[in-house]
Amino acid sequence: METDTSLPKLRRSLLREPEKFPAVRIGTTAAMPERVLQFGEGNFLRAFVDWQFNELINAGKFNGSIVVVQPLENGMVDKLTEQDGLYTVVQRGFDNGTLVERKDVVTAIRRCINPYRDYHDYIACASNPDLRYVISNTTESGIEYVPQPKPSDRCPSSYPAKLAILLFERFTKFSGDPAKGMIVIPCELIERNGDMLKEAVLRHGEDWGCGGAFRQWIEQNNTFCNTLVDRIVPGYPKDEAAALCASFGYQDDLIVACEVFHKWVIQGNAAAQKELPFETIGLNVVWTDDITPHRTLKVRILNGAHTTFTIPALFAGKSFVKECMDDTLVGGFIREAVFDEILPTLEFDPEERQRFASAVLERFRNPYIKHALISITLNSASKYKVRVLPSLLAYHAKHGTVPVRLSLGLAALLRFYRPSGTGPNGSVGTYQGKEYPIQDAEDVIAVFRAAWESAGQDHGAVTRRLLSSAELWGTDLTAVPGLTDVVAAHLHAIDTGTMTDALHRQTAGSWNQKLMMHQNF
Repeated sequence: METDTSLPKLRRSLLREPEKFPAVRIGTTAAMPERVLQFGEGNFLRAFVDWQFNELINAGKFNGSIVVVQPLENGMVDKLTEQDGLYTVVQRGFDNGTLVERKDVVTAIRRCINPYRDYHDYIACASNPDLRYVISNTTESGIEYVPQPKPSDRCPSSYPAKLAILLFERFTKFSGDPAKGMIVIPCELIERNGDMLKEAVLRHGEDWGCGGAFRQWIEQNNTFCNTLVDRIVPGYPKDEAAALCASFGYQDDLIVACEVFHKWVIQGNAAAQKELPFETIGLNVVWTDDITPHRTLKVRILNGAHTTFTIPALFAGKSFVKECMDDTLVGGFIREAVFDEILPTLEFDPEERQRFASAVLERFRNPYIKHALISITLNSASKYKVRVLPSLLAYHAKHGTVPVRLSLGLAALLRFYRPSGTGPNGSVGTYQGKEYPIQDAEDVIAVFRAAWESAGQDHGAVTRRLLSSAELWGTDLTAVPGLTDVVAAHLHAIDTGTMTDALHRQTAGSWNQKLMMHQNF
């Protein structure tokens, strides 16, 4: 990154005169007790969790600061320390239909620790009577039980082991005081993240002989919350950094760009909600007894829409998500898939699901986020099974017919996975003379390859073979009345014509009627 030496470096001393920086909103710089221990210093936590704590602090609803712990040996806490824990969050996108840009200096981080270098500083946090919350984002593989010896003076490698030894030290220091338990809120993108983390901590406690009293303290006096997080965070805006810093009036090497939309669903107890009243200041934080419906809402609408339209849009010549939304044909396909075929299948508050779906489509239109379609195609087969297939089956069960757009997305997927050769990074496919990578496990691609090689241009045969694969879908989809014929009809149209023609036809009444008659191709 390039540094403009003519601009002053972002430091706390610089913020003593906030009036000099009218382009940004500066959080409070008052000293506050260290109440939050955060494992992770990456873009997402800084633009999502730390920004929300910053809002809570500025609203006078939380008296505390954050201590950041570097979860891996190679990290960037030194860069954060150089800027006194400060950085600028640039939010850009639509907010209720209006394109907005907001710039905030986050001041919530008080200090940073590299536990691999300063292990005793890390363990000393356990003795802090004010410490109350643990936040983390250590990637999807971060919450994993990895057996290791009980640490004495060296930092354990895994996040659960780091947390386990810290909690044991705290338990020991305060003689098992129930009031010194922690509220643990992991943000890793795995299901039941809180439950999984708690299980790993308890296993380490057993391995290390921490005793039944420690286990009881963890079970009864510490809260591990399951969570769902949602915000697109592109991260450091390299191409715009110099211009942004010039507009700020200071040099910030840790700018983080993100969308305006944010949603944090936390499955926690009433005490945690009372202590962290994010929702009372207008933040989109939902406290709930059951996170499952919220996860289903996100997976079916946001992720399901992505998986449904990405391949048809690619085949229609599009490259980015916003480009799809701006196109009358593809954008119409997306909206109809979401509102006509996905939403009606969800058992969720109608107003909330409508509001969430509208927000999703608004997010897709964000001109500041260039989301490449080809990147979304990674592991499309398994994604379809989890994200779209439940909606397709629920629609069929409810209406007795096959949803036209979701089935078109499935047909496009079958065509996408037709290998035409091998590239430098694995299998490739070709459509309308354009080559593309098929990004999936080779054993998955092999199932599609075998079906296409055995059936040739017989679209009915290849559809029957692929839809009957329990290996791909977990069930035999040819048992769903009408689905095979509808998908085969779509596949025939895609493969013998153009995707644009196929998209036009799915909006035509005669084509819909033909599909509903399940004519074989």
